[in-house]
Amino acid sequence: MPYPVLRLKPKKEVSLSRRHPWIFSGALSGKPDGLAEGDKVYVADARGYILATGHYGTGSIAVRILDFEETLIDAAFYESKLTKARLLREVLGLPDADTTGYRLVHGEGDSLPGLIIDIYAEHAAVQCHSAGTERDFPLIEEALRRIFGSELRTITGKRADGEKTAVNHSEADAPERTEFREYGHRFFSDTAKGQKTGFFLDQRENRQLIKRHAKGRKVLNAFCYTGGFSVYALAAGAREVHSLDSSKRATELAADHVAENCSDTSRHRILTRDALKYLGSDSARDEAYDLLILDPPAFAKHRSARHAAIQAYKRLNARAFSIAAPKSIVFTFSCSQVVTPELFYSTVAAAAMESGRHIRILHRLHQPADHPVSIYHPEGAYLKGLVVFVE
Repeated sequence: MPYPVLRLKPKKEVSLSRRHPWIFSGALSGKPDGLAEGDKVYVADARGYILATGHYGTGSIAVRILDFEETLIDAAFYESKLTKARLLREVLGLPDADTTGYRLVHGEGDSLPGLIIDIYAEHAAVQCHSAGTERDFPLIEEALRRIFGSELRTITGKRADGEKTAVNHSEADAPERTEFREYGHRFFSDTAKGQKTGFFLDQRENRQLIKRHAKGRKVLNAFCYTGGFSVYALAAGAREVHSLDSSKRATELAADHVAENCSDTSRHRILTRDALKYLGSDSARDEAYDLLILDPPAFAKHRSARHAAIQAYKRLNARAFSIAAPKSIVFTFSCSQVVTPELFYSTVAAAAMESGRHIRILHRLHQPADHPVSIYHPEGAYLKGLVVFVE
């Protein structure tokens, strides 16, 4: 038997029968001596019957399930999983001539907890959110090579904290920025120093929706990061676009993207400011924005921070609603997994009441199809958004 066996307490196998991919530490009856973070393990019921295979963790999530049976986790295993993930993207029409950046693996949504793989044209950016996937990086890289062959020039790996997972033979050739296309627009993924894998692919369809509403409007893209929404708004004929972020590096990337995609950049302005403070200022009110985009980073990554996050979302939206010109449109988002869609919507409603404006919902938004959610793991639906009309 290649892996240690972790036994569950009686009746704690119910979550496995429902195919939920996490085993919490409280469900275990004990663990073998010498078990280390990231080790591959079998999970057995109280009688010793093996039910699943996964990666062991020392936190509250004790096991991330990779397969709901006894199996061997090797390059062939990852090749099978990644092949299935690629087939789904092909069903979605990804990639195509106009869009060469997409998510190949979305953790639990592709039955690979702790693993994210984004494809940027000829480059694969792997992000490991667990010690197990980090230790398996060489197997993952080998599987990618087998599946994609010469289609991939470079593969790089990062841990969730941004550090490299390993120094591998392809990393030396990887450029700091990797060019790709999204709906015909040219972007660069800052894979070396950027957040996550270097670009937020999860807003692709929501950026496309901006084109329906931006023409002739004055746009504030708050928390702009690399300026994706700004590029789409300018392409749609926005009267003026302000890209706002507290990070100088982010606003420099936003400016680069606008310059790359727009022959006339005179309608674009960079604001390196704190978004919440700016939205509460008279100068923001005087701009009379009539399309505002609020796409902040996760205000809460753990349940303990959820209350503070809700208050932050409320303040942010209330200030945006207060300064918005009459007949404005606001795109507002939360990527905090612990903030449910219902909680987010009620928070936006509370902000609307505080602002005293009459507001109507035009669209309810979520992550795109290449960021799939397993029906057995609803926690994977992390991105939620609203498009509202402010009278």
